[in-house]
Amino acid sequence: MSSQLPIRKIIHIDMDAFYASVEQLDNPELKGKPIAVGGGSKRGVVAAASYEARKYGVYSAMSGALAKKKCPHLIFVKPRFKRYKQISKQIHAIFFDYTNLVEPLSLDEAYLDVSENKKGNPSASLIAQEIRQRIFDNLQLTASAGISINKFLAKVASDINKPNGQKTIPPEEVISFLERLPIEKFYGVGKVTAAKMYKLGIFNGKQLKEKELAFLQNHFKSSGEYYYNIVRGIHHSSVKPNRIRKSVATEHTFISNLTSEIFMLQKLETISEEIEQRLTRSKVSGKTITLKIKYSDFKLQTRSKTLPYFVKSKTIIFETVKELLFQEKIINSVRLLGISVTNLNTLSKKKEKPILVQLKLAF
Repeated sequence: MSSQLPIRKIIHIDMDAFYASVEQLDNPELKGKPIAVGGGSKRGVVAAASYEARKYGVYSAMSGALAKKKCPHLIFVKPRFKRYKQISKQIHAIFFDYTNLVEPLSLDEAYLDVSENKKGNPSASLIAQEIRQRIFDNLQLTASAGISINKFLAKVASDINKPNGQKTIPPEEVISFLERLPIEKFYGVGKVTAAKMYKLGIFNGKQLKEKELAFLQNHFKSSGEYYYNIVRGIHHSSVKPNRIRKSVATEHTFISNLTSEIFMLQKLETISEEIEQRLTRSKVSGKTITLKIKYSDFKLQTRSKTLPYFVKSKTIIFETVKELLFQEKIINSVRLLGISVTNLNTLSKKKEKPILVQLKLAF
């Protein structure tokens, strides 16, 4: 690794099947059984699946109907987000015992920068092990961890020994690890991008590294530079304790398709009220309002309008969305409606310079 690159000690903690594990914790009768948190109805969606359910090919974001088809004895449990948030706060409290540089990604995962930590422990690997043990001792839940020199590598590493395991990629092993890594395992490379890379003869990090920057930019546009850098272990993004919210959104999927604009307006008024509550709780306002429409044939359409002032009022949001709804003719029956508010009045932070940390002790 070049000495000019920012070297940090980053841990990515990822709870194992978090929502499902909490349900099994609170209801011992569910332990060892395939469960899915979410709806098992025709329009239901799996929010999380236990590892017992994953053996049958059940995963999050899958429709409840398909999940039931893959695993006929699957048990559906209604989500309890208030409970998940309660436990998440306890997990994050453990993180802050080690460092103030904690960047939550969701209720069940976060980045920690332990280059300098409250325990004075030089080993990020031992810190990760200790955190995972404390989570288990205090909450009877398991977590996996990835440890490396930057957020990208830590994120990739945390998935390698799941569940209830951890993986460290020390500085001297970064390049060889990335060269061996299958391209679909690179964080940020989805199914579509992976398929495109296969066609270009790129199946692993070594083959990706052989491609010139201009080649990658030509085929992957702005993402080309990102792929060029990450395969070389370059990822300057630091752990940001206070992530700036960029959007506030809510959407509803309906049991029966909506065919009338009158019914759609009723639903959109409810969603507008939810958006107002979220904006108020977050103490933000926004200028750009977007209406999301998903039709019964799964075609997705968005319509946006940017106002000359910041808003968070349900009334203004609803009136804007009503205008967007009638902007074009509804082309089919509707299965989902959503509203998002972006262009928020959160302050832009200046681009951070890489933090150089001299690592003389064990990783």
